[in-house]
Amino acid sequence: MAMSGLPFLKMHGLGNDFVVLDARARAIALGPEAARRIADRRTGVGCDQLLILEPARNGAAARMTIRNADGGEVSACGNGARCIASLLLNETGAPSIAIETAAGPIRAAARGGGRVEVDMGPALLGWREIPLAREIADTTHLPLSAGPLSDPAGVGMGNPHAVFFVPDAQAVEIERWGPEIEHHPLFPERTNVEVCTVLARDRIRMRVWERGVGVTRACGSGACASLVAAVRRGLADRKAELILDGGSLEIEWRAADGHVLLTGPVATSFSGTIDPSLLG
Repeated sequence: MAMSGLPFLKMHGLGNDFVVLDARARAIALGPEAARRIADRRTGVGCDQLLILEPARNGAAARMTIRNADGGEVSACGNGARCIASLLLNETGAPSIAIETAAGPIRAAARGGGRVEVDMGPALLGWREIPLAREIADTTHLPLSAGPLSDPAGVGMGNPHAVFFVPDAQAVEIERWGPEIEHHPLFPERTNVEVCTVLARDRIRMRVWERGVGVTRACGSGACASLVAAVRRGLADRKAELILDGGSLEIEWRAADGHVLLTGPVATSFSGTIDPSLLG
């Protein structure tokens, strides 16, 4: 039965799922409340983030605006960028493209087998860049603890991350401690929370609590931050497999320019139309 409304595409990267809206031809007015309704897994479409494609302002293939499930707008999303890159690469037929984001331009390229690589830019390591609420000279060790979690490394990937290293990431009650750390006063913009176990110098098990979302099966920027933190602690090499709840991502922190490369699969789940009642 035909229905007027807003077309969407549902995509995911290792179970980190997104509702993709195309606002390049006509603008979409999507406020926080409407974003929350669409992201609701019982009464909406359901997703971790909403990704809105908009006309680029600087010669990129498109601009990507990101809203978390709580309706808040954020600057970076690695898995979301890979999904959008997959769409734009297929659309243009180009071997690589640039995506404009609030955190800066992201370069992306197809890597075969349904895998997409995105250049997340340089890791941000200074306390102002992460950002933190006060000066801390050595951001590889932050004075923060919650329950069994302590001594995280701080990393900015266009969004803030607190990376904890633990003997067994699977055993950590991240649902309990994640919200407390997310809202800690040390992080003026709140923070994503990763718990990691280094299995080998090229393999890291990681779980994540995403700010404004909760526990997700994967987080691309979190995987990037986790490798950077592990390298800074002397625990890992600059290229490694990050094993998340939803599968594996390949991360490389280049020594030459400090950029972090994120590679992994993307998938399309379904398409549909959002009923106008959800838009408000």
